[in-house]
Amino acid sequence: MLEFAEGAATNRKTLFVEVILPLAISINYTYRVPFELNDAVATGKRVVVQFGKSKLYTAIVSAITETAPGKYEAKYILDILDEQPVVTTRQLQFWRWLADYYMCNEGEVMNAALPTALKLASETKVMLNKGFEYDKAALNDKEYLITEALDIQPELTISDIAKLLGQKTVMPILKSLFEKNIINISEEVAERYKPRKRAYLTLNPAYHNQDNLQELFIILEKRAPKQADAVLAYIKLSRQQKVVSKTELLEASGAGESSIKSLVEKEVFFVEEKNVSRLGYDEDEDEITNFVLSDAQQAALNEIRQHFTEKDVVLLHGVTSSGKTQIYIKEIERVMAAGKQVLYLLPEIALTTHVIERLRIYFGNAIGVYHSRFNDNERVEVWQKVLNGEYKVVLGARSSVFLPFNDLGLIIVDEEHETSYKQFDPAPRYNARDAAIYLGNMFGSKVLLGSATPSFESYYNARTGKYGLVELSERYGGVQLPLIQVVSITEETKRKTMQSHFSSVLVQDIYQALDAKEQVILFQNRRGYAPVLICKVCAYTPKCINCDVSLTYHKHTHKLHCHYCGYKEDSPSVCPACGSTHLEYKGFGTEKVEDELSVLMPEVRLARMDLDTTRSRNSLQNILNSLEEKKIDVLIGTQMVAKGLDFADVTVIGIINADSLLKYPDYRANERSYQMLAQVSGRAGRRDKQGKVVIQTYDPNHRVIRQVIANDYSDLYFTEMEERKSFKYPPYYRIINLDVKHKDPEVLYNQAEYLAGELRKHFGDRVIGPEAPLINRIRNYYIKSIMLKFERDSISILKAKAIIRETITQFQTTKLSKGSIVQADVDPY
Repeated sequence: MLEFAEGAATNRKTLFVEVILPLAISINYTYRVPFELNDAVATGKRVVVQFGKSKLYTAIVSAITETAPGKYEAKYILDILDEQPVVTTRQLQFWRWLADYYMCNEGEVMNAALPTALKLASETKVMLNKGFEYDKAALNDKEYLITEALDIQPELTISDIAKLLGQKTVMPILKSLFEKNIINISEEVAERYKPRKRAYLTLNPAYHNQDNLQELFIILEKRAPKQADAVLAYIKLSRQQKVVSKTELLEASGAGESSIKSLVEKEVFFVEEKNVSRLGYDEDEDEITNFVLSDAQQAALNEIRQHFTEKDVVLLHGVTSSGKTQIYIKEIERVMAAGKQVLYLLPEIALTTHVIERLRIYFGNAIGVYHSRFNDNERVEVWQKVLNGEYKVVLGARSSVFLPFNDLGLIIVDEEHETSYKQFDPAPRYNARDAAIYLGNMFGSKVLLGSATPSFESYYNARTGKYGLVELSERYGGVQLPLIQVVSITEETKRKTMQSHFSSVLVQDIYQALDAKEQVILFQNRRGYAPVLICKVCAYTPKCINCDVSLTYHKHTHKLHCHYCGYKEDSPSVCPACGSTHLEYKGFGTEKVEDELSVLMPEVRLARMDLDTTRSRNSLQNILNSLEEKKIDVLIGTQMVAKGLDFADVTVIGIINADSLLKYPDYRANERSYQMLAQVSGRAGRRDKQGKVVIQTYDPNHRVIRQVIANDYSDLYFTEMEERKSFKYPPYYRIINLDVKHKDPEVLYNQAEYLAGELRKHFGDRVIGPEAPLINRIRNYYIKSIMLKFERDSISILKAKAIIRETITQFQTTKLSKGSIVQADVDPY
């Protein structure tokens, strides 16, 4: 810095900023602000800083002070990237709460919260936005140089660009290119939300004149009779309905695609592409927008509003297909009319795109969508629009709790029991439902939780009066709940009526549904072909080289896959242990169900919906479109099929094997099984026909199956809660899990025992373990788990967390901790 005369120096203020870096460091770092940037610096703005030897990072200013750090000399910040803060003070408060509650660092929260394109760092990748045309003459020299370099090499890091321009900080230049939409920052996500489009045809107004139309018919009948059929079919259809889609015309006329294409080229027809809803509704927009709530829905809505006068959180417990979405829409309208923002959380956006389209009909451009399937440019755009207040309603997956809301009035958490709301890796290991309740509390807004099978924690809070509780026990339109039939696999196997994995009852129901031109969904909660390959002679089973799990055989790749780390190897034809050729596959996944059903019913049109078939761009959308357009007779899927699907013609649901859910070693197994079975069953018969559900199991008298048949959630709740109380589990107790990881199992044993011993000095028998988890090695790290259970009321959880943090820090200062990773997971469910 330049030397100044003494008189001038007395007026100078030296500012320091505490910043959040996108790194897992436990204390925020302090930097010095150059005098010329004093007026520009503000809380929530992004600044470019150097951290470590030469790495550059974008950090967020979390506090401004005039106090220098005591133990180290503060470096200068290099630049300020924003004119206006991109993060609000409320968000910073929310980040601090998340870091404290979930026992992680603010940097880890920042990493999860900010879209990648707002977190520029030395190693961030930059590429050209391929589909975007721009004027090179409008760029300055440095911007032009960058675009030229990206033409030659499609991907550069920020460090590469800094070397190219010969200057340390290039982030402001990249920010300007990004805002002009010329570059993409970081990886482009292949799959993005696409509205569903359908082609509609209209007749050229010239042919509304009868003479012209007759003349056209005479020409077409001579030269192109198929085209004449298409025009005739169009006239018939247009008398019965307002609009005619291309698909309807193809079906009605029997003409091919080429005939329609020729008529469009001749300008007999005009084509218009419209966004359409994926719901099974064919009404026009006026009918959908002016729907009337049923008496039960209206009563539920009035009750919700009444509870909101006294309580901030209300749980809506409504059976599947009871019309919860319509209640949400009415409540959103009320909050929007008061000029406030709404956050609508869904567990998995990919499966609930029809909710987006349904809400777009009501709220048009005031609704924004936010989730990880968007590319980085789109995520930043949504971020800015929420910040500026352009979006009044935001629909999104769990990450949308991090958006910069200004005036939140309502948060809706749909299917609040879903495990998808919990992030398991990396930190912060937060639950979006619980985070949303805290966020609502910060804004003084109301939170509406909805589910047909609420989580026990929420139901407990509602029953003890902490939340309001509203029950909705009838399906919309008076449709009956599906008929559930349980089939014993043991009995059918004895009677030799099982055909592969399908009982005679299920096969008969599938045929009946197909004869009635209806559709079927089959549920098997395991992907792949066979989970275990075993040698009949020596019982050898191929295992993953990085994880402690057996490999799953996938028929479409002819390889054995690990579902934890992605490792693959060829399937052996000879046992590598004893040389025997007697290898057999045990168990079955969705791939095998599909394979065997195609042999059993070769004429049936099948599709599979699991992680393997929905990886590529728009693949999931295509499956849902085909299901709705009745191009699929039977859909086979994992738990993906249980969530939010709403199709008019699905009348039969088959659960191939319910035991894999019920016999899982977890205290929540019964709760999860009930939720999964009830949700899958809820996909059947959602309009005017009663559906049928066939549950195949080895244990037809299992308590949970009986409760699902009776639709008796309260019986499940009271039985399970008795056990939870006796064995000290949530909601009566809070759980914090500590996973200790190391590459050497012996070292890990000593580390975990030492850490558990230190924790016992403070918490006694509240500490359980260390124990090996169900899978005790993942990606070459061995794992030991320590569980801590705390009574809800008699111990301060804040004090307990502070002691745990101190104990972990003290452990990490010892030589024993070398090479270990300790991960805390608060509320690990």
